[in-house]
Amino acid sequence: MKILYQGSEGAYSQLAALEVYSKATTISCKTFEECFKSCLDDENLKTIIPVENSIAGRVADIQYLMNKYKLQIYAEHFHKVSHNLIALPGVKIKDIKFVRSHSQAISQCQKLINENNLEPIIAADTAGSAKFISDNSKKEEAAIASSLAAKIYNLNIIKSNIEDDNKNVTRFLIMGKKANHPEFNKDKYITSCIFKVKDKPAALYKCLGGFATNNISLSKLESFSDQSSFEQYLFLCDIVGHIEDPGVQKSLEELGFHTVSLNILGVYKASSFRNL
Repeated sequence: MKILYQGSEGAYSQLAALEVYSKATTISCKTFEECFKSCLDDENLKTIIPVENSIAGRVADIQYLMNKYKLQIYAEHFHKVSHNLIALPGVKIKDIKFVRSHSQAISQCQKLINENNLEPIIAADTAGSAKFISDNSKKEEAAIASSLAAKIYNLNIIKSNIEDDNKNVTRFLIMGKKANHPEFNKDKYITSCIFKVKDKPAALYKCLGGFATNNISLSKLESFSDQSSFEQYLFLCDIVGHIEDPGVQKSLEELGFHTVSLNILGVYKASSFRNL
């Protein structure tokens, strides 16, 4: 199995992928879009994508890529994030003036940054920040990254577990081109979809009515604008249940009456982390 992830070697996405598939071959990509496009071009590839964090919220622009490429979701994984402040060997925290990392990691470690008057530098990814410091011998900079990144790039961990909240968890989705729905049984499932509401009064209210009528829960409903217009909005929706559940089917049927488009992105087992 080959799984694509965004970022340099040692990225949290790579760690999450190996937690799910310990024997998989993980392949680094520069951008999230490269991950999506490669999977669309080769049905034998999978990708692992971070979609939201318990502290920093959703990962920017992922919903647009999910709508653009329509990859199928095979599984979800909740990864406990442990951030580390890492720097060149011999560097002390008093020597550091700048801290480099992905915007999500920066936002998740504000307490340490403020207490030490560090100036943030936003970078493409966490592990790439560690690599940059190692390659350029930046003694006045530290990176926020994983312990694996520190090991790979021969950096020292100045301080570990620096996240503001020790309940820092990122939700990842494993996706690919082929549709592969699990059989409907007594397990707990999530059915994910993207829909665009009709440009009519109370359209969203009517879209959601079927779920209430059929006693179906939603674990997520997230809006984002159609990139060609701010007049109509798309919604990313996670439905608690399997698409073959009669209640889910009836809800989706009613949803279809009030939408311009409706795309099923996947049916997969709910993670035990949810405790649904």
